[in-house]
Amino acid sequence: GQTSAGSKRYHEPRKLGAVKSRSEIRGSEIHPGRQRIKPNHTMGYSEKKGIFNTYRYKLINLYPPFLGAGIGILHNESDDHTVKVQLKETFYNHNAFGTHFGGSLYAMCDPFFVLIMAHNLGPQYVVWDKSATIKFIKPGRGTVTATFHIPPESIEEIRVQADAGAKVEPTFRADITDEKGEIVATVEKNLYVRKISP
Repeated sequence: GQTSAGSKRYHEPRKLGAVKSRSEIRGSEIHPGRQRIKPNHTMGYSEKKGIFNTYRYKLINLYPPFLGAGIGILHNESDDHTVKVQLKETFYNHNAFGTHFGGSLYAMCDPFFVLIMAHNLGPQYVVWDKSATIKFIKPGRGTVTATFHIPPESIEEIRVQADAGAKVEPTFRADITDEKGEIVATVEKNLYVRKISP
């Protein structure tokens, strides 16, 4: 097995029972019990959606108006039918009274019912916000949170109506709560859904 300077290195065939070098040992042998996990190319549609949602929500958190306002999605508590959002109070995003701006409270609620509905229905449907109202209950201080949820059965019911040619206008509601769990504001969103004509 010795080589002279500048010559190519040749490896002799390893004899039966010879000891393997560390570089020849695979990860499962270096770390007992560890298995190499192969990509699952038969992953179901719902699993793909979950992965896509996580990636999409991370991108939304980088959206400049959300960054500036202190709005962020809690990825670990969000899925295909639920999005949990929080708004943190900092020295640069509260008003003259030391509370959250009303516009920031609405902004944290603005797109999420539409995004949930549009994502679950798919590209064959038009989904828009038609109207919205926000009712302020008490001043918002500290970190406030809102959860947006549309049950799967509600989405399927809307799909059936839209498939039949109806223009569906469902209304959804979400509460914004403070760190004590007290309601700061309530938002209602009226959506517009219809199926795109072939």
